[in-house]
Amino acid sequence: MVCMDLNDLRKRFSPAKILDRDAIDGARPLEARSLVSFKLIAANVTRTFAALLVILPILVTLTFVYRSPNSDRPSSFAEARVLDPKPPFLITSESLGSLNGSTQPLEVQQPQEQQQKEQQEQSSVDHTAMPDDKSLGGLLPSGFDEASCVSRYQSFMYRKASPFKPSSYLLSKLRNYEELHRRCGPGTQPYNEALKQLKSHHKSAAPTECNYIVWISYSGLGNRILTVASAFLYALLTNRVLLVDPGTDMTDLFCEPFPSTSWFLPGDFPLTKQFNSFNQKSPQCHGYMLKNNLLNVSMERVPPYLYLHLGHDYNDHDKLFFCDEDQSLLGKVPWLIMRTDNYFVPSLYLLPSFEQELHNLFHEKVTIFHHLGRYLFHPTNQVWGLITRYYNAYLARADERIGVQIRTFEDGRGPFPHVQEQIQACLFKEKILPQVSKDDSSISSSKNPKSIAVLTTSLISGYSETMRDMYWEHPTVTGEVVGFYQPSHEEFQQSHKKMHNRKAWAEMYLLSLSDKLVTSAWSTFGYVAQGLGGLKPWILYKPENKKTPQPPCGRAMSIEPCFHAPPFWDCKAKRGTDTGKIVPHVIHCEDISWGLKVFEGREEL
Repeated sequence: MVCMDLNDLRKRFSPAKILDRDAIDGARPLEARSLVSFKLIAANVTRTFAALLVILPILVTLTFVYRSPNSDRPSSFAEARVLDPKPPFLITSESLGSLNGSTQPLEVQQPQEQQQKEQQEQSSVDHTAMPDDKSLGGLLPSGFDEASCVSRYQSFMYRKASPFKPSSYLLSKLRNYEELHRRCGPGTQPYNEALKQLKSHHKSAAPTECNYIVWISYSGLGNRILTVASAFLYALLTNRVLLVDPGTDMTDLFCEPFPSTSWFLPGDFPLTKQFNSFNQKSPQCHGYMLKNNLLNVSMERVPPYLYLHLGHDYNDHDKLFFCDEDQSLLGKVPWLIMRTDNYFVPSLYLLPSFEQELHNLFHEKVTIFHHLGRYLFHPTNQVWGLITRYYNAYLARADERIGVQIRTFEDGRGPFPHVQEQIQACLFKEKILPQVSKDDSSISSSKNPKSIAVLTTSLISGYSETMRDMYWEHPTVTGEVVGFYQPSHEEFQQSHKKMHNRKAWAEMYLLSLSDKLVTSAWSTFGYVAQGLGGLKPWILYKPENKKTPQPPCGRAMSIEPCFHAPPFWDCKAKRGTDTGKIVPHVIHCEDISWGLKVFEGREEL
């Protein structure tokens, strides 16, 4: 019917017909010709309008068929984290930022209504939701060249919105610190004035406008990330400026966190050449001077700098750093030079002088590293490329992402059978992964089975390959499709190599993007991932005597890292004590019985 109407229209509007009709009309009187012309035009307009009414619904239908997403395709959070800025008819939560906090797709609407709806929503996104997302709830400051560090304002696109919100007091404190760092950072007049005291070799310091804490680059990457966060918190609590020793690769791994200034120690810093030689017997070591009665609280004249030895091998005098009495002394010293491989935050909660300020900063006590880690540590563009390319290639389209971080402390070369057994026992017992079926002939009837991507990080590939083969050779009982992905297997830790550390940082970050996380006991690598992601992991307990632990794993009590080597000293009573029993929110760790971690009990995810 439509074709006949179109042919009829073509005939009526063909040049030959028009000429014939004009010739006939020329023989008629003027009034008759006008009447006839009007009737012909009206008839043609009527037919054209009727044809369009028939054609238009067909065109709209075809548009929906060829442009809309497959209606059978299930929506998932994977799609919510791979952004499509202008989907034609289906809008998911990622394209709206976190405007309504939902990951469910909206209903398909008619084109005109849809356009109006998109304009309204885009207006809301531009002015409300997107800035909050990009700034991680206000944690991140403005004033950066975004192209110089793409990860800073893109990270929200790859992870779920955090259930933990920073306090307004923390945000205010961070903005004030940024101003302090701009005023006192490298190259400023206060910095240069404070440097003169280090270069003068005077035994006593004069008061300075700004005081500093210098972090020495030391230990593996996971330890370095945790200790920088600890040093920064200490700087916030004591109104000091944190300067980071760039070491061999810190500038290659991390962007500058503070606008219009640098946190990296300049290369001409006068004490840099002594960093490697500082130890517990150094003349300027805090613990050494206390031991030899060269320092005391009543001293009015203090040295220009002190070396703080807070590594795992520190002695009882070094540990007096965690006493209020010594903090009052340290507060007079312009320069503190710190070496540590410990996340010492839990013991800061045991100092009465810091207790109220810590409460004001972190209303949810278990969020310290979660907030400070996301504020401070932004992968450089080179590392961000490693992260995003891997995520988009292997993880983005999965319905669920599971992170499994494997770190063993066994002698010899793995994989070890008891560790493999432990991993599988944990994943199945805790229902993190579906069971496999013994019936190899069973086939899932689902057209679109749930997909699970398991990201494994380990120095060796054997554990991941065994699990991958098992899920390839056997179907799951409940019909899911499970894939295993391991970005690297470096065989052994190579902390001195730039690319090794780039991959390590990328893998920690990728693990933090998981929906569920399994980590290994004692591993700072896993601590970083759980803290950045706000994830309470299952911890694979450390095997003893090459036997699988029973139970194989357990759920962490909080998302905070563990302080591996805390002091056991009661500063008031001047005697040894169990520091895991002094305050209710600092307890012993799940994976290291003598370690300490911050706990609250309300951080369930």
